[in-house]
Amino acid sequence: MDVLRSVRARRARPRVVPGPDAASPALSWIGDERIAISGVPSPQAVERLAGQGVTHVVNCRLRAQVRWYGDLTAERAAFGPGRVAHAPMQDHGRRQRPAVWAAAACFAARVLDDQPHAGVLIHCSAGRRRSAMLAYAVLRLRGHDRTRAAALVLRYRPQAQLVPAYVHSVERWLAAAAQ
Repeated sequence: MDVLRSVRARRARPRVVPGPDAASPALSWIGDERIAISGVPSPQAVERLAGQGVTHVVNCRLRAQVRWYGDLTAERAAFGPGRVAHAPMQDHGRRQRPAVWAAAACFAARVLDDQPHAGVLIHCSAGRRRSAMLAYAVLRLRGHDRTRAAALVLRYRPQAQLVPAYVHSVERWLAAAAQ
């Protein structure tokens, strides 16, 4: 047991950042909506995002994930704290509480409405589920109906999955806000 512990202690553990391409994540721009979806950019790749049209970022990763990998800190350093929102969602496939993500969705929609040249990157770890949900919410806030919002996300981000419970969370929140 002590031998295994000492071998493990000496072995270097690289900090691998999950996502489609940790060195330079592939951004999927949603038509002409100025919304991009991707996996998590590495702290080094964050500096290159502005060159790809990104002016604001919504990070959908858990607090523990952003602390460990440093992506939220790198994003705030590169873009400024006022241009980065955090929606710390778990990817559990169940209902997402609006208290966790609604402010970030409103932030992105407001930026896109107020700043005609802004480009908002929405990312989670792999750019498939949480970021797709938040992009769907932003599109719904910007006036797209359910079908059109879902079609845009799935057309431009083919690896996206609109989890039914996540979509229901958005629709339920929008219905409650309309009352």
